[in-house]
Amino acid sequence: MKKHSVLAWSMVVALGGFLFGFDTAVISGAEKSIQQFWNLSAFAHGLTISIALIGTVIGSLVGSRPSDYFGRKNTLYFVAAAYLLSSLGTALADNWYIFLVFRLLGGLGVGISSVTAPIYISEVSPAHRRGRLVGLFQFNVVLGILISYLSNYLLSQGGEASWRWMLGVQAFPSIIFLVLIYFIPESPRWLILKRHAYDKALEILRIINPLNCNEELAAIRKSGKDMQQDKSSDGLFSGKYKTPVILAVLFAFFNQVSGINAIIYYAPRIFEMAGLGAHSSLLSTVGIGMVNFIFTLLAINIIDKVGRKTLMLIGSVGLIVSLGLVAFAFLGGSSSGFEIPIYVMLFIAFFAFSQGAVIWVFISEIFPNQVRAKGQTLGSSTHWVMAALIAFCFPYLAESFGGANIFFFFSAMMVLQLVFVWKMMPETKGKSLEQIETGIVMH
Repeated sequence: MKKHSVLAWSMVVALGGFLFGFDTAVISGAEKSIQQFWNLSAFAHGLTISIALIGTVIGSLVGSRPSDYFGRKNTLYFVAAAYLLSSLGTALADNWYIFLVFRLLGGLGVGISSVTAPIYISEVSPAHRRGRLVGLFQFNVVLGILISYLSNYLLSQGGEASWRWMLGVQAFPSIIFLVLIYFIPESPRWLILKRHAYDKALEILRIINPLNCNEELAAIRKSGKDMQQDKSSDGLFSGKYKTPVILAVLFAFFNQVSGINAIIYYAPRIFEMAGLGAHSSLLSTVGIGMVNFIFTLLAINIIDKVGRKTLMLIGSVGLIVSLGLVAFAFLGGSSSGFEIPIYVMLFIAFFAFSQGAVIWVFISEIFPNQVRAKGQTLGSSTHWVMAALIAFCFPYLAESFGGANIFFFFSAMMVLQLVFVWKMMPETKGKSLEQIETGIVMH
Protein backbone atom coordinates (compact mmCIF):
# COMPACT_ATOMS: atom_id res chain seq x y z
CA MET A 1 0.00 0.00 0.00
CA LYS A 2 2.84 2.37 0.91
CA LYS A 3 4.48 1.73 -2.44
CA HIS A 4 1.21 2.76 -4.09
CA SER A 5 0.98 5.91 -1.91
CA VAL A 6 4.08 7.39 -3.56
CA LEU A 7 2.70 6.47 -7.00
CA ALA A 8 -0.64 8.11 -6.11
CA TRP A 9 1.08 11.33 -4.94
CA SER A 10 3.17 11.41 -8.13
CA MET A 11 0.10 10.85 -10.31
CA VAL A 12 -1.73 13.73 -8.60
CA VAL A 13 1.19 16.12 -9.13
CA ALA A 14 1.69 14.86 -12.70
CA LEU A 15 -1.86 16.14 -13.38
CA GLY A 16 -0.13 19.52 -13.41
CA GLY A 17 1.77 18.20 -16.44
CA PHE A 18 -1.49 17.15 -18.12
CA LEU A 19 -2.88 20.68 -17.68
CA PHE A 20 0.49 22.10 -18.83
CA GLY A 21 0.21 20.12 -22.11
CA PHE A 22 -3.50 20.84 -22.55
CA ASP A 23 -3.14 24.59 -21.90
CA THR A 24 -0.17 24.88 -24.28
CA ALA A 25 -1.79 23.08 -27.23
CA VAL A 26 -5.50 23.94 -26.88
CA ILE A 27 -5.05 27.39 -28.46
CA SER A 28 -4.13 25.76 -31.81
CA GLY A 29 -7.76 24.78 -32.40
CA ALA A 30 -9.23 28.11 -31.31
CA GLU A 31 -6.78 30.65 -32.76
CA LYS A 32 -8.50 31.28 -36.12
CA SER A 33 -11.93 31.79 -34.50
CA ILE A 34 -10.39 34.13 -31.90
CA GLN A 35 -8.74 36.19 -34.65
CA GLN A 36 -12.09 36.56 -36.46
CA PHE A 37 -14.08 37.22 -33.27
CA TRP A 38 -12.01 40.27 -32.30
CA ASN A 39 -10.91 41.11 -35.87
CA LEU A 40 -7.24 41.05 -34.82
CA SER A 41 -4.34 42.39 -36.87
CA ALA A 42 -1.39 40.08 -37.58
CA PHE A 43 0.57 41.60 -34.66
CA ALA A 44 -2.36 41.38 -32.20
CA HIS A 45 -3.03 37.81 -33.32
CA GLY A 46 0.63 36.87 -32.78
CA LEU A 47 0.53 38.44 -29.30
CA THR A 48 -2.69 36.52 -28.48
CA ILE A 49 -1.05 33.20 -29.34
CA SER A 50 2.36 33.91 -27.78
CA ILE A 51 1.29 35.67 -24.56
CA ALA A 52 0.90 32.33 -22.77
CA LEU A 53 4.52 31.53 -23.72
CA ILE A 54 5.57 34.91 -22.25
CA GLY A 55 3.72 33.92 -19.04
CA THR A 56 5.49 30.56 -19.11
CA VAL A 57 8.92 32.22 -19.26
CA ILE A 58 8.00 34.54 -16.34
CA GLY A 59 6.52 31.62 -14.36
CA SER A 60 9.61 29.47 -14.89
CA LEU A 61 11.88 32.36 -13.80
CA VAL A 62 10.01 33.04 -10.54
CA GLY A 63 8.92 29.44 -9.85
CA SER A 64 11.60 28.68 -7.25
CA ARG A 65 10.54 31.50 -4.91
CA PRO A 66 7.03 30.32 -3.94
CA SER A 67 8.29 26.73 -4.04
CA ASP A 68 10.98 27.52 -1.43
CA TYR A 69 9.02 30.01 0.71
CA PHE A 70 5.53 28.51 0.80
CA GLY A 71 6.38 24.87 0.10
CA ARG A 72 5.92 22.62 -2.92
CA LYS A 73 2.34 21.70 -1.99
CA ASN A 74 1.06 25.28 -1.48
CA THR A 75 2.68 26.34 -4.77
CA LEU A 76 0.81 23.55 -6.55
CA TYR A 77 -2.44 24.98 -5.14
CA PHE A 78 -1.59 28.25 -6.90
CA VAL A 79 -0.80 26.40 -10.15
CA ALA A 80 -4.17 24.59 -10.06
CA ALA A 81 -6.00 27.87 -9.33
CA ALA A 82 -4.15 29.60 -12.22
CA TYR A 83 -5.23 26.86 -14.66
CA LEU A 84 -8.83 27.01 -13.42
CA LEU A 85 -9.11 30.81 -13.59
CA SER A 86 -7.35 30.89 -16.98
CA SER A 87 -9.75 28.37 -18.54
CA LEU A 88 -12.88 30.10 -17.18
CA GLY A 89 -11.56 33.61 -17.85
CA THR A 90 -10.60 32.97 -21.49
CA ALA A 91 -13.85 31.08 -22.18
CA LEU A 92 -16.05 33.87 -20.78
CA ALA A 93 -13.99 36.93 -21.84
CA ASP A 94 -15.97 39.57 -23.73
CA ASN A 95 -12.96 41.87 -24.02
CA TRP A 96 -9.70 41.12 -25.83
CA TYR A 97 -7.53 42.65 -23.07
CA ILE A 98 -9.23 40.51 -20.41
CA PHE A 99 -8.66 37.47 -22.64
CA LEU A 100 -4.90 38.31 -22.79
CA VAL A 101 -4.69 38.64 -18.98
CA PHE A 102 -6.21 35.18 -18.44
CA ARG A 103 -4.02 33.56 -21.16
CA LEU A 104 -1.00 35.12 -19.42
CA LEU A 105 -2.19 33.64 -16.10
CA GLY A 106 -2.42 30.18 -17.72
CA GLY A 107 1.15 30.61 -18.99
CA LEU A 108 2.31 31.51 -15.46
CA GLY A 109 0.71 28.24 -14.28
CA VAL A 110 2.59 26.28 -16.95
CA GLY A 111 5.93 27.93 -16.06
CA ILE A 112 5.62 27.43 -12.29
CA SER A 113 4.31 23.88 -12.83
CA SER A 114 7.41 23.01 -14.90
CA VAL A 115 9.56 24.00 -11.89
CA THR A 116 7.52 22.74 -8.92
CA ALA A 117 5.97 19.46 -10.11
CA PRO A 118 9.26 17.70 -11.10
CA ILE A 119 10.91 18.92 -7.86
CA TYR A 120 8.08 17.56 -5.72
CA ILE A 121 8.02 14.16 -7.44
CA SER A 122 11.83 13.81 -7.29
CA GLU A 123 11.77 14.63 -3.55
CA VAL A 124 9.11 12.06 -2.62
CA SER A 125 10.34 9.24 -4.90
CA PRO A 126 12.54 6.33 -3.78
CA ALA A 127 15.83 6.29 -5.75
CA HIS A 128 15.09 3.10 -7.73
CA ARG A 129 11.74 4.46 -9.04
CA ARG A 130 12.48 8.19 -9.33
CA GLY A 131 13.07 8.22 -13.11
CA ARG A 132 9.76 6.54 -13.86
CA LEU A 133 7.80 8.68 -11.37
CA VAL A 134 9.25 12.06 -12.50
CA GLY A 135 8.78 10.80 -16.08
CA LEU A 136 5.03 10.67 -15.33
CA PHE A 137 5.11 14.48 -15.53
CA GLN A 138 6.40 14.47 -19.14
CA PHE A 139 4.05 11.60 -20.01
CA ASN A 140 1.12 13.70 -18.80
CA VAL A 141 2.33 16.75 -20.77
CA VAL A 142 2.24 14.63 -23.94
CA LEU A 143 -1.14 13.14 -22.95
CA GLY A 144 -2.52 16.66 -22.33
CA ILE A 145 -1.42 17.75 -25.82
CA LEU A 146 -3.05 14.70 -27.38
CA ILE A 147 -6.32 15.11 -25.44
CA SER A 148 -6.48 18.82 -26.31
CA TYR A 149 -6.25 17.98 -30.04
CA LEU A 150 -9.01 15.39 -29.63
CA SER A 151 -11.13 17.77 -27.52
CA ASN A 152 -10.70 20.56 -30.10
CA TYR A 153 -11.79 18.20 -32.88
CA LEU A 154 -14.91 17.06 -30.97
CA LEU A 155 -15.90 20.59 -29.92
CA SER A 156 -15.17 22.21 -33.30
CA GLN A 157 -18.69 21.33 -34.50
CA GLY A 158 -20.27 23.59 -31.85
CA GLY A 159 -20.81 26.65 -34.04
CA GLU A 160 -19.46 30.17 -33.49
CA ALA A 161 -18.96 29.72 -29.73
CA SER A 162 -17.01 26.44 -30.09
CA TRP A 163 -13.70 28.19 -29.32
CA ARG A 164 -15.07 29.18 -25.89
CA TRP A 165 -15.88 25.54 -25.13
CA MET A 166 -12.41 24.47 -26.31
CA LEU A 167 -10.78 26.78 -23.77
CA GLY A 168 -13.38 26.35 -21.01
CA VAL A 169 -13.36 22.55 -20.89
CA GLN A 170 -9.97 22.72 -19.13
CA ALA A 171 -11.83 23.85 -15.99
CA PHE A 172 -12.91 20.24 -15.28
CA PRO A 173 -9.42 18.68 -14.92
CA SER A 174 -8.29 21.88 -13.12
CA ILE A 175 -10.95 21.41 -10.41
CA ILE A 176 -9.96 17.74 -10.01
CA PHE A 177 -6.28 18.77 -9.66
CA LEU A 178 -7.16 21.47 -7.09
CA VAL A 179 -9.14 19.01 -4.95
CA LEU A 180 -6.60 16.15 -5.12
CA ILE A 181 -3.65 18.34 -4.00
CA TYR A 182 -5.31 18.42 -0.55
CA PHE A 183 -4.60 14.67 -0.16
CA ILE A 184 -0.84 14.74 -0.86
CA PRO A 185 1.79 15.46 1.84
CA GLU A 186 4.38 18.22 1.72
CA SER A 187 7.85 17.28 0.42
CA PRO A 188 9.86 15.81 3.33
CA ARG A 189 13.05 17.49 2.09
CA TRP A 190 11.36 20.90 2.13
CA LEU A 191 9.99 20.21 5.66
CA ILE A 192 13.49 19.30 6.92
CA LEU A 193 15.53 22.03 5.22
CA LYS A 194 13.09 24.97 5.28
CA ARG A 195 10.91 24.28 8.36
CA HIS A 196 13.04 21.88 10.47
CA ALA A 197 9.87 19.77 10.93
CA TYR A 198 11.77 16.51 11.45
CA ASP A 199 8.99 14.40 13.01
CA LYS A 200 6.51 15.28 10.27
CA ALA A 201 9.14 14.61 7.58
CA LEU A 202 10.01 11.24 9.15
CA GLU A 203 6.36 10.13 8.93
CA ILE A 204 6.41 10.80 5.18
CA LEU A 205 9.87 9.23 4.70
CA ARG A 206 8.58 6.13 6.50
CA ILE A 207 6.01 5.72 3.70
CA ILE A 208 8.53 6.44 0.93
CA ASN A 209 11.41 4.33 2.24
CA PRO A 210 10.31 2.23 5.26
CA LEU A 211 13.60 0.28 5.58
CA ASN A 212 16.02 3.23 5.58
CA CYS A 213 13.86 6.20 6.59
CA ASN A 214 16.03 7.17 9.60
CA GLU A 215 19.23 7.02 7.55
CA GLU A 216 17.61 9.14 4.83
CA LEU A 217 16.46 11.72 7.40
CA ALA A 218 20.03 11.88 8.75
CA ALA A 219 21.49 12.25 5.23
CA ILE A 220 19.09 15.11 4.37
CA ARG A 221 19.81 16.88 7.69
CA LYS A 222 23.56 16.46 7.11
CA SER A 223 23.30 17.95 3.61
CA GLY A 224 21.42 20.92 5.13
CA LYS A 225 24.08 21.42 7.83
CA ASP A 226 26.90 21.17 5.26
CA MET A 227 25.23 23.91 3.23
CA GLN A 228 24.80 26.17 6.28
CA GLN A 229 28.45 25.77 7.28
CA ASP A 230 29.65 26.58 3.78
CA LYS A 231 28.64 30.21 3.28
CA SER A 232 29.70 30.04 -0.38
CA SER A 233 26.69 27.79 -1.00
CA ASP A 234 24.16 30.59 -0.60
CA GLY A 235 23.91 31.50 -4.29
CA LEU A 236 23.26 29.17 -7.18
CA PHE A 237 26.07 30.89 -9.14
CA SER A 238 28.55 30.93 -6.25
CA GLY A 239 30.97 28.57 -8.03
CA LYS A 240 30.28 25.58 -5.83
CA TYR A 241 27.42 24.50 -8.11
CA LYS A 242 29.25 25.18 -11.37
CA THR A 243 28.89 21.58 -12.63
CA PRO A 244 25.10 21.14 -12.12
CA VAL A 245 24.51 24.69 -13.49
CA ILE A 246 26.45 23.91 -16.69
CA LEU A 247 24.69 20.53 -17.03
CA ALA A 248 21.20 22.04 -16.61
CA VAL A 249 21.76 24.97 -19.00
CA LEU A 250 23.34 22.81 -21.73
CA PHE A 251 20.70 20.08 -21.35
CA ALA A 252 17.85 22.59 -21.71
CA PHE A 253 19.64 24.39 -24.57
CA PHE A 254 20.10 21.18 -26.58
CA ASN A 255 16.47 20.22 -25.89
CA GLN A 256 15.31 23.19 -27.94
CA VAL A 257 17.99 23.39 -30.66
CA SER A 258 16.86 19.94 -31.72
CA GLY A 259 13.98 21.87 -33.32
CA ILE A 260 11.29 20.10 -31.27
CA ASN A 261 9.10 23.15 -30.60
CA ALA A 262 9.48 24.43 -34.17
CA ILE A 263 8.17 21.06 -35.33
CA ILE A 264 5.36 20.82 -32.73
CA TYR A 265 4.13 24.39 -33.35
CA TYR A 266 4.63 24.47 -37.11
CA ALA A 267 4.14 20.84 -38.19
CA PRO A 268 1.33 21.63 -40.68
CA ARG A 269 3.46 24.44 -42.19
CA ILE A 270 6.50 22.10 -42.48
CA PHE A 271 4.41 19.42 -44.15
CA GLU A 272 2.91 21.94 -46.57
CA MET A 273 6.46 23.10 -47.37
CA ALA A 274 7.12 19.44 -48.22
CA GLY A 275 4.23 19.46 -50.70
CA LEU A 276 1.35 17.97 -48.69
CA GLY A 277 -2.15 19.46 -48.87
CA ALA A 278 -3.67 21.15 -45.82
CA HIS A 279 -5.87 18.17 -44.92
CA SER A 280 -2.99 15.65 -45.14
CA SER A 281 -0.84 18.02 -43.08
CA LEU A 282 -3.36 18.07 -40.23
CA LEU A 283 -3.66 14.28 -40.38
CA SER A 284 0.14 13.97 -40.15
CA THR A 285 0.09 16.25 -37.09
CA VAL A 286 -2.21 13.81 -35.29
CA GLY A 287 0.35 11.10 -36.15
CA ILE A 288 3.05 13.20 -34.44
CA GLY A 289 0.91 13.36 -31.29
CA MET A 290 0.48 9.57 -31.26
CA VAL A 291 4.18 8.79 -31.87
CA ASN A 292 5.15 11.29 -29.14
CA PHE A 293 2.74 9.61 -26.71
CA ILE A 294 3.84 5.99 -27.46
CA PHE A 295 7.60 6.61 -27.24
CA THR A 296 7.31 8.75 -24.08
CA LEU A 297 5.40 5.86 -22.48
CA LEU A 298 8.12 3.40 -23.58
CA ALA A 299 10.93 5.62 -22.25
CA ILE A 300 9.46 6.20 -18.78
CA ASN A 301 8.99 2.44 -18.40
CA ILE A 302 12.69 1.70 -18.98
CA ILE A 303 14.43 4.88 -17.74
CA ASP A 304 15.21 3.37 -14.31
CA LYS A 305 16.49 0.12 -15.87
CA VAL A 306 18.76 1.39 -18.66
CA GLY A 307 19.54 4.83 -17.20
CA ARG A 308 19.27 8.44 -18.32
CA LYS A 309 22.60 8.57 -20.15
CA THR A 310 21.92 5.44 -22.25
CA LEU A 311 18.57 6.84 -23.42
CA MET A 312 20.30 10.12 -24.34
CA LEU A 313 23.10 8.37 -26.30
CA ILE A 314 20.61 6.28 -28.33
CA GLY A 315 18.34 9.30 -28.82
CA SER A 316 21.15 11.65 -29.92
CA VAL A 317 22.27 9.28 -32.69
CA GLY A 318 18.64 8.83 -33.82
CA LEU A 319 18.06 12.60 -33.84
CA ILE A 320 21.20 13.26 -35.94
CA VAL A 321 20.09 10.67 -38.53
CA SER A 322 16.37 11.63 -38.66
CA LEU A 323 17.05 15.40 -38.90
CA GLY A 324 19.67 14.71 -41.58
CA LEU A 325 17.11 12.68 -43.56
CA VAL A 326 14.58 15.55 -43.36
CA ALA A 327 17.24 18.01 -44.57
CA PHE A 328 18.29 15.80 -47.50
CA ALA A 329 14.62 15.25 -48.45
CA PHE A 330 14.14 19.05 -48.64
CA LEU A 331 17.41 19.41 -50.55
CA GLY A 332 16.57 16.78 -53.15
CA GLY A 333 12.92 17.75 -53.47
CA SER A 334 11.07 14.88 -51.82
CA SER A 335 9.77 12.47 -54.47
CA SER A 336 6.63 11.58 -52.50
CA GLY A 337 4.91 14.02 -50.18
CA PHE A 338 4.96 11.49 -47.35
CA GLU A 339 8.75 11.09 -47.14
CA ILE A 340 9.24 14.12 -44.87
CA PRO A 341 6.32 13.32 -42.49
CA ILE A 342 7.77 9.81 -42.01
CA TYR A 343 11.25 11.24 -41.21
CA VAL A 344 9.69 13.85 -38.88
CA MET A 345 7.80 11.11 -37.01
CA LEU A 346 11.10 9.19 -36.71
CA PHE A 347 12.60 12.35 -35.18
CA ILE A 348 9.65 12.66 -32.76
CA ALA A 349 10.09 9.00 -31.73
CA PHE A 350 13.79 9.47 -30.89
CA PHE A 351 13.14 12.81 -29.17
CA ALA A 352 10.32 11.42 -26.98
CA PHE A 353 12.49 8.38 -26.15
CA SER A 354 15.44 10.53 -25.01
CA GLN A 355 15.32 14.30 -24.41
CA GLY A 356 11.54 14.41 -23.95
CA ALA A 357 11.50 11.76 -21.23
CA VAL A 358 14.82 12.63 -19.56
CA ILE A 359 14.88 16.46 -19.27
CA TRP A 360 12.60 17.01 -16.25
CA VAL A 361 13.96 13.90 -14.49
CA PHE A 362 17.63 14.83 -14.93
CA ILE A 363 17.34 18.54 -14.04
CA SER A 364 15.29 17.73 -10.92
CA GLU A 365 18.01 15.30 -9.73
CA ILE A 366 21.34 17.08 -10.24
CA PHE A 367 21.00 20.03 -7.84
CA PRO A 368 21.60 19.79 -4.07
CA ASN A 369 18.62 20.02 -1.70
CA GLN A 370 19.28 23.64 -0.71
CA VAL A 371 19.22 25.02 -4.27
CA ARG A 372 17.07 22.43 -6.07
CA ALA A 373 14.19 24.87 -6.68
CA LYS A 374 16.59 27.55 -7.99
CA GLY A 375 18.34 24.97 -10.17
CA GLN A 376 15.07 23.67 -11.58
CA THR A 377 14.10 27.29 -12.29
CA LEU A 378 17.37 27.82 -14.18
CA GLY A 379 16.88 24.70 -16.31
CA SER A 380 13.18 25.36 -16.90
CA SER A 381 13.61 29.05 -17.79
CA THR A 382 16.50 28.24 -20.18
CA HIS A 383 14.18 25.72 -21.84
CA TRP A 384 11.29 28.19 -22.17
CA VAL A 385 13.37 31.18 -23.31
CA MET A 386 14.92 28.99 -26.04
CA ALA A 387 11.45 27.65 -26.93
CA ALA A 388 10.11 31.20 -27.32
CA LEU A 389 13.10 32.29 -29.44
CA ILE A 390 12.91 29.30 -31.78
CA ALA A 391 9.11 29.47 -32.13
CA PHE A 392 9.39 33.20 -32.89
CA CYS A 393 12.27 32.89 -35.40
CA PHE A 394 11.30 29.70 -37.22
CA PRO A 395 8.80 31.12 -39.80
CA TYR A 396 11.28 33.86 -40.81
CA LEU A 397 14.24 31.47 -40.98
CA ALA A 398 12.24 28.88 -42.93
CA GLU A 399 11.37 31.53 -45.53
CA SER A 400 14.87 33.00 -45.67
CA PHE A 401 17.04 29.86 -45.66
CA GLY A 402 14.69 27.05 -46.72
CA GLY A 403 13.87 23.76 -44.99
CA ALA A 404 17.12 21.96 -45.87
CA ASN A 405 19.45 24.47 -44.18
CA ILE A 406 17.34 24.71 -41.02
CA PHE A 407 17.23 20.94 -40.56
CA PHE A 408 20.97 20.61 -41.27
CA PHE A 409 21.50 23.15 -38.46
CA PHE A 410 19.29 21.15 -36.08
CA SER A 411 21.18 17.95 -37.02
CA ALA A 412 24.57 19.65 -36.39
CA MET A 413 23.35 20.77 -32.96
CA MET A 414 22.50 17.12 -32.13
CA VAL A 415 26.09 16.12 -33.02
CA LEU A 416 27.18 18.58 -30.31
CA GLN A 417 24.56 17.11 -27.95
CA LEU A 418 26.02 13.61 -28.54
CA VAL A 419 29.48 14.88 -27.54
CA PHE A 420 28.00 16.59 -24.44
CA VAL A 421 26.17 13.42 -23.34
CA TRP A 422 29.18 11.17 -24.01
CA LYS A 423 31.78 13.38 -22.30
CA MET A 424 29.92 15.36 -19.60
CA MET A 425 26.59 13.84 -18.61
CA PRO A 426 26.74 11.72 -15.41
CA GLU A 427 24.47 8.70 -14.87
CA THR A 428 22.03 9.27 -12.00
CA LYS A 429 19.88 6.11 -12.03
CA GLY A 430 19.45 4.23 -8.75
CA LYS A 431 21.18 6.89 -6.59
CA SER A 432 19.58 8.91 -3.80
CA LEU A 433 19.45 12.68 -4.31
CA GLU A 434 22.11 13.07 -1.61
CA GLN A 435 24.44 10.56 -3.37
CA ILE A 436 24.02 12.44 -6.66
CA GLU A 437 24.77 15.72 -4.83
CA THR A 438 28.01 14.27 -3.45
CA GLY A 439 29.01 12.87 -6.85
CA ILE A 440 28.35 16.03 -8.87
CA VAL A 441 28.96 18.98 -6.52
CA MET A 442 31.88 17.61 -4.56
CA HIS A 443 33.92 16.73 -7.66
